[in-house]
Amino acid sequence: MQLRAQRDQREKRERRAAGRTRLLVCAAVVPAVLVAAGCSSDSGSDDAKDKAAKESAASESASPSPTVQAAAYGKLPEPCSVLAKKSLKDLVPKADSGKEGGSNDTATRAGCSWDSLDDNGVDGSQFRWLSVSMLRFESDATRGAGDKLAHDNFQKQLQDAQATKDAKSLKTEQVEGTGDEASVVRYELKKKEGTFKQQTVVARVENVVVTLDYNGAGLAGEKAPDADDMVKDAQKAAKEAVAAVTKANGPAEGGGGASSGSPAPSDAGSESASASASKSS
Repeated sequence: MQLRAQRDQREKRERRAAGRTRLLVCAAVVPAVLVAAGCSSDSGSDDAKDKAAKESAASESASPSPTVQAAAYGKLPEPCSVLAKKSLKDLVPKADSGKEGGSNDTATRAGCSWDSLDDNGVDGSQFRWLSVSMLRFESDATRGAGDKLAHDNFQKQLQDAQATKDAKSLKTEQVEGTGDEASVVRYELKKKEGTFKQQTVVARVENVVVTLDYNGAGLAGEKAPDADDMVKDAQKAAKEAVAAVTKANGPAEGGGGASSGSPAPSDAGSESASASASKSS
């Protein structure tokens, strides 16, 4: 009996020892499983992030670029033909022909000038100088619509005329019925040859800016021209030049003459009134 009892106790101890061994093995296995699961989870998270980043980049690349409305006018008229022969006869009666300005792109920038000297000998002479310049702006996805760019240049042209050095009796007035917006800057400029009466009309029609400079003087004792008459003549001529721009683009040409995204002129500008007055000296 005693031997059997001892054997039973020994078997119980062996079973308890075997149980403890299994617990230790399982305890060692569990952290390894957890580590493996953790690594697997992190890898999946990184893959998801990479996939999301790639999808986001693909979405951005597929997004359309910003666009602006195409400019209305795609061309400019021949600059020395914007005024009728009768108009030129009234403005610059002794002018033989116009002198076209130099331009690398006459579809974007063009101009023409005329000068007239009516020499009356000992009674003096009448001098007149006329210039028409045109700038066309194309719509640009970065800089904006053509008509907006033209409006900005319209404002700049007015400011340039108003800033003419030594200008006297300077006035700025709006001009009605000429394009989408127009103003005239008038003043006197005294030079050694005489007092020049200067009129600068700046007008915008759609995406084109037209600047007309007209000045005159009575030389060698001749009576100075009437400034009010010269302003009226300049306004009439500017209206005619604007109409020539519209006619050149016609119904079939307007509303899409320039494509959006095309570069606009980088150095938009025309001769200022001070430059025109200096040419008349």
